Amino acid sequence: MVLGQARAIGLEQLTGILDAIWIDEVVATAAIEGERLNLDAVRSSVGRMLGLSDSGASSREIDGLVDVMRDASENFNAPLDSDRLCRWQAALFPTGHSGMQRIQVGQFRTFTEPMQIVGGRIGREVVHYEAPPSPQVPAAMQAFLQWFEQSSPKQDGIVRAAVAHLWFETVHPFEDGNGRIGRAIVDLALARDLQASGRLFSMSKQLETNRKAYYDALNAAQKGGLDITAWVVWFLEQFIRACEHTSRIIDRALEKQRFWAKHADATLNERQRKVLRKLHEVGAEGFIGGLSAEKYCAMTSTSKATATRDLAALVQGGLLISTGQGKSTRYQLA
Repeated sequence: MVLGQARAIGLEQLTGILDAIWIDEVVATAAIEGERLNLDAVRSSVGRMLGLSDSGASSREIDGLVDVMRDASENFNAPLDSDRLCRWQAALFPTGHSGMQRIQVGQFRTFTEPMQIVGGRIGREVVHYEAPPSPQVPAAMQAFLQWFEQSSPKQDGIVRAAVAHLWFETVHPFEDGNGRIGRAIVDLALARDLQASGRLFSMSKQLETNRKAYYDALNAAQKGGLDITAWVVWFLEQFIRACEHTSRIIDRALEKQRFWAKHADATLNERQRKVLRKLHEVGAEGFIGGLSAEKYCAMTSTSKATATRDLAALVQGGLLISTGQGKSTRYQLA
């Protein structure tokens, strides 16, 4: 259904949707690890990647993450090997540090201490999972990468993405960055299955939305036997939710397209256009508490009298609907 919508909407509208999904995915894959990225910096980095000339300032770390995600989704038919994975990991940590800690970069881990996934409060930590010892990593990764390349034409693509992510996270081959790289592998597997580089599915966004359930499902699969059906089913359910999210985004874009086509002859000033664009951007849920004359003033830096006239004209022209009276009057898109 999503692919059908994407074909129907037209390239210009679809490009804007893909830009928004890109930004959501970059922010979400970092947020899963507890890292909050600056949204303006992410927009700038994605803008540069997409060739937009007005891109602002970014950072080396965000640019590295965007480069990894782009390589995974665009160069999907290029072999996935150890060198490529190591280059991805190095791009995530351009200074050789994770926070204040120096880490092994551009190579599989070699330290002798156990590689543990730890949660809980300081002093009351809980070990959720312990990965294979470092000496076993090269052989484990060779087996994984050989399977990934050989299974490509034989296995259902979405199931394969689920298995690949679990397998990679279970080996946990790097000192840091395994989660982001594991989700890039999901992007690569889905793009290879579709034989298309467009980022239509917000899988990282969906996993970030269900972050606790995501970690619980991974932990349960890693602690159980070799039957990973429950994990694959959970992953497929998340993929469905991701498709539904994209479908809603496309629906909103189509509604916006129809709205402006219907009101193509309307005489609007720049203040009115700005507010209408914002109403489309926030969607059906609208502003918290609804759009009021006061919020219109704040958005457009205009007087209360001018805001009231602008809003009344939009209602009269059939672009907005008003509810309530006096100070309780609220507006929404028609």
